Amino acid sequence: MKTPICDFVRNYAASAPLRLHMPGHKGARFLGAEPLDITEVSGADVLYAAQGVIAESQRLAAGLFGSAATLYSCEGASLVVRAMLYLALLAGEDAGARPLVLAGRNAHRSFLSAAALLDFDVDWLLPQEGESRLACHVTPALLEARLSALPRRPAAVYVTGPDYLGHTVDIAALSAVCRRFGVPLLVDNAHGAYLRFLPVSAHPMTLGADMCCDSAHKTLPVLTGGAYLHIAPHAPAAFAENAARAMALFASTSPSYLILQSLDRANAYLADGYPEALARCAERLDACKDALRKRGFPLVGDEPLKLTVAPKAYGYTGTVLAALLEEQGIVCEFADPDYIVFMFTPELPDDACGRLESALASVERRPPVAEQPPAVGPLERVLTVRQAMLAPARLLPVEDCLGRVLAAEAVSCPPAVSIAVCGERLDEDALRAFRYYGVRHCRVVD
Repeated sequence: MKTPICDFVRNYAASAPLRLHMPGHKGARFLGAEPLDITEVSGADVLYAAQGVIAESQRLAAGLFGSAATLYSCEGASLVVRAMLYLALLAGEDAGARPLVLAGRNAHRSFLSAAALLDFDVDWLLPQEGESRLACHVTPALLEARLSALPRRPAAVYVTGPDYLGHTVDIAALSAVCRRFGVPLLVDNAHGAYLRFLPVSAHPMTLGADMCCDSAHKTLPVLTGGAYLHIAPHAPAAFAENAARAMALFASTSPSYLILQSLDRANAYLADGYPEALARCAERLDACKDALRKRGFPLVGDEPLKLTVAPKAYGYTGTVLAALLEEQGIVCEFADPDYIVFMFTPELPDDACGRLESALASVERRPPVAEQPPAVGPLERVLTVRQAMLAPARLLPVEDCLGRVLAAEAVSCPPAVSIAVCGERLDEDALRAFRYYGVRHCRVVD
């Protein structure tokens, strides 16, 4: 498969031009990649006004993912989340009514920043009782009931799948419900770009979503920051027509050509043997999961390339187990008191599963850890997300925040899923959850 962006940049660098343009390094080697780090010189095309090599590369990506249009992001899936929501609001705007989005509560913090920037209301689909704050299993029945009960049609339904713990959702069934109600389905598929290339595609573009984001750098061999906006062939025409404008609205005017080359090169990689390598990797990980279950490690999630252990039953918190593994040279993706998450790709050495299995087997089993995460029920919404984020605020110790209204997300990344949402009044359960997850201060409305 062609790599038009890579070819252009390599030829440009090989021509040894006098670079009287940005960037300031002028191609001199400081880190080593500078000769290939260019700006939008003649022939390099313009991201979000693409007509040349970038447009050609994006068309190749769209063919691989089965989309009507695929646009590149050099600013991760966060940029794409904002663009998707803007497109949904643009297509569904109803003069005189505030826009509304029906969303799973485990939305990434970029969804909240989009709510502040675009000023839409959110009706939350909440986690089931006993479910982690990082998960929100939206079933077709739940979605249908909520859509039926809403007094007005939302601009979009927004779900996250796979989530950070590796749970997937039934995108095909959810998209069928959305079609019956005439509402577009937007999917945060940041952790699932590879799903398109399984023996049976489980990607949102295959399963009926109208738009999705893929964080390419999370699961594909793409530089950090590389991501995709995919628009489905059946989606409203306005989505594709306005996609570049939507991305440009939130994006930098100085895209990284290193990331663009990485996305471009990935097309050729995905088209040449990747599905076979992916299948082998998933098969090795399945065997590893089976072996760990037999050793007594409780696992959660059903995502093919993610392994999530709930180690309290084995006698450890996720953070303690992560520290023990780091001593053996194994670094996880994420750990909190309840879980430890490992992400696999075909780019790992063949013995990666065996190394992890051996390391976990060397950990002595202990009596179970009894402490469980505090349950946080629905919180009173006092302000919209936008009102809360723009209000005068102060940073206070968690102990002094009872009854106060949250002004800014008190969450790190990963996992970037907020315990409480900006604009909600904090109760005792929320404060207990903050303390449990190590949050010591909150920014609250003054």
